[in-house]
Amino acid sequence: MKAAVLHAKDDLRYEEYPMPIIEAGEVLVRVKATGICGSDIPRVLGDAAHSYPIVLGHEFSGEVVEIGEGVTKLKVGDRVAGAPLLPCMACEDCQKGNYSLCKFYSFIGSRKQGSFGDYVKMPEKNAVKFEANVSYEQGAFFEPSTVALHGLNCLPYRGGEDVAILGGGTIGLFTAQWAKIFGAKRVFVFDIDDGRLELAKKLGADITINTLKPNFKDTVSQLTQNKGFGFVYETAGVDVTMKLAFEIAGNKAGVCFIGTPTKDLVFTPKLFENMNRKEFTLTGSWMSYSAPYPGKEWQLTAHYFSTGQLKFDESMIFKKLPMSQIKSGFDLYKTPGAVKGKILLIND
Repeated sequence: MKAAVLHAKDDLRYEEYPMPIIEAGEVLVRVKATGICGSDIPRVLGDAAHSYPIVLGHEFSGEVVEIGEGVTKLKVGDRVAGAPLLPCMACEDCQKGNYSLCKFYSFIGSRKQGSFGDYVKMPEKNAVKFEANVSYEQGAFFEPSTVALHGLNCLPYRGGEDVAILGGGTIGLFTAQWAKIFGAKRVFVFDIDDGRLELAKKLGADITINTLKPNFKDTVSQLTQNKGFGFVYETAGVDVTMKLAFEIAGNKAGVCFIGTPTKDLVFTPKLFENMNRKEFTLTGSWMSYSAPYPGKEWQLTAHYFSTGQLKFDESMIFKKLPMSQIKSGFDLYKTPGAVKGKILLIND
């Protein structure tokens, strides 16, 4: 088969690669669409890859083309999204159903061959079936959708509250939708890009806030009657939004950091004291799994995509490229701010 093989830092070659050979309990999937994740960028353009050579890619969908001995829930021709985590299933965290916290895991697309190729193999339980009315392009968005839902549920989320989503990227847009599906009073999306805020509105956000505008905090205070938000989800992983979360959280609120920071973060005592004075709960979120594996995050994504309540819009895709042009896709990330949305790689 053909695959995009990373040989070294910024040395990505589309070339011949051995076909995966499935074993008992596994399925072989012909990759139809796969996304470039933010975590793939430092692996390709930096030094974050675990090993070389490696085929990356973990946000993907495709068609089952072969099933191994003992596979009972899938058949050839099924449309599936791939859940990339391969937990050990034996450690204490796995035994409690906290698969995202497994210290002995492997991972399709970072430690094992991933989806930047024609085919990928996985255990049957990692292949999440979806209906024919869900496109393969939409199927490649399962993983970011599940990350959003997992983050929502890292807090004791309940409906009837004003919810703030900090960051209008792919994860933020899905977090906003999940908050609405599960009963938010109003969902506010914060970002610096009017285009992303317009998309948030299109996908169901009640109010959008451009944080570059002067006095936006005064606007938020007025809209929330100076009470702040019942739930705050930070999805950008940047200094400004992580600090903003402490300011706009209401009394007894829940604050979850879904975004992964990449730089040092320094809080002033006065800012950090917000957590004490408001007695809000702060937690983090990691990956997207629960029991029974791979979890409700994946099954609910399949369900709500199929019903249309979880919306997908073509404008969530920044660019579609043939898999053979993957190098040009990563090159776009060399210009800061050039990519706004998801780059999808397509196999014909």
